[in-house]
Amino acid sequence: MNLCNINHSFNYELEKLCRIFLPFEKINIINEIKADKIYAVCTIAEKTVTAELFISSKSYKHKAEFNSEDKKEAELALAFCLYRCFNEATGYKAPWGLLTGVRPVKLYSKMLKSCGEIETDKYFKEKLLVSDEKLSLCKETAEPEQNIINKNSRNSYSLYVSIPFCPSRCSYCSFVSHSVDKAHKLIKPYIELLCEELKITAKIAAELSLKLETVYIGGGTPVSLEADELGQIMQTISDCFDISNIYEYTVEAGRPDAITKEKLIAIKQGGATRISINPQTLNDDVLIKIGRKHTAKQTIDAFKLARELGFDNINTDLIAGLPSESLDSFKDTVDKIAKLSPESVTVHSLSVKKASTLSANLELPEFENGETAASMVRYARQTFTNAGILPYYMYRQSKTVGNLENVGYSKKGYEGFYNVYIMDETHTILACGASAVTKLREPGGDLIERIYNFKYPYEYISRFDEMVKRKEKIKDFYNEHKI
Repeated sequence: MNLCNINHSFNYELEKLCRIFLPFEKINIINEIKADKIYAVCTIAEKTVTAELFISSKSYKHKAEFNSEDKKEAELALAFCLYRCFNEATGYKAPWGLLTGVRPVKLYSKMLKSCGEIETDKYFKEKLLVSDEKLSLCKETAEPEQNIINKNSRNSYSLYVSIPFCPSRCSYCSFVSHSVDKAHKLIKPYIELLCEELKITAKIAAELSLKLETVYIGGGTPVSLEADELGQIMQTISDCFDISNIYEYTVEAGRPDAITKEKLIAIKQGGATRISINPQTLNDDVLIKIGRKHTAKQTIDAFKLARELGFDNINTDLIAGLPSESLDSFKDTVDKIAKLSPESVTVHSLSVKKASTLSANLELPEFENGETAASMVRYARQTFTNAGILPYYMYRQSKTVGNLENVGYSKKGYEGFYNVYIMDETHTILACGASAVTKLREPGGDLIERIYNFKYPYEYISRFDEMVKRKEKIKDFYNEHKI
């Protein structure tokens, strides 16, 4: 569609708002009216904003006034009008209203401190058009998130370690990951250099007197590696970083078909306090559809094996809105997971990215499937809450079926600290490995700087020395922004 913006530069937010209703449509930003099968004209003139939408040979128009001195008010008024146009044209009422950001709870908590609960709730409902259901989720999540954030100090940081290998690629996945069969020759040199990067990173952190709070080994699928390879990485972390007083140490075990007793023992001995076993669904037909080469039984067996080996903090991930997954099928998965009684569960809403196989094959979920996905996440919230597994963090992604959200649930005392720290951008994340991104957070401030590692394993290996030089930027950052 064409999005024509006249007398203003609110391109980013208005484009994101269009994607609520047209998640897979290409949005062309222009500054003069050009007709298309779908196009919108958003105009500011003195103290008035006007949005007009042309779709299916019909037009929809809304106007509003604003304080001419306040640009944010003008932007919000224009977004409000454009939303109303889309709402009339499609009949669709987005559960998050005008909100398009990744961190709605962060916005809610910030307003809560300055405005109080009554005014914050009113703003979310009347100005942002957030539904009662999603406002309730925001309110319920805000307190546990804030409790974790409050444990942060000026010199806090977390360590992220990337293992970009998987048994096979899932159809919905857009992360950088390589099949272990195809990338087998890269694994040994990758691990050697990853351990070297960990040593360099630990030295920098020690020189800056940074305090490690959490460790997260993710991917990819870390258990794609052999037990001794996992052990080598985790031993390097133990040798180089002080993990004696950290809040948590997570290994994303991930795919049940790659989990073995030997690997779980290596993870346990390596110091991990938390693992994640991620089936996404317990429907075997859906697992085949999305390219996961394991069964529901293998998930349950892996979970029970982890319990037998002494793991007392297990997370599991589910996805609402997977292709061919019915509401009844999803409910069955949720019920079975609840019976396993994990310490935490993350319920994702399917988000289809350009790099995923689903997108490439045009097997995109229909927009109308949003109602089914909404019923799925509603059932998950009710079921897990009834089981004492409560929401503690939440974030959103673009192109999500039903314009929904991702929610982490946990039993009290088993909240995933790293999840909150990374999504809230609470403190620095030092990241190692291919495609890892270091996020440097200004102590006591809001400034964020990023340092990018090379994306692909072969690039990481061949240009390692060049990449390591970038680590010096960590020192430069903290020299400029004193702890």
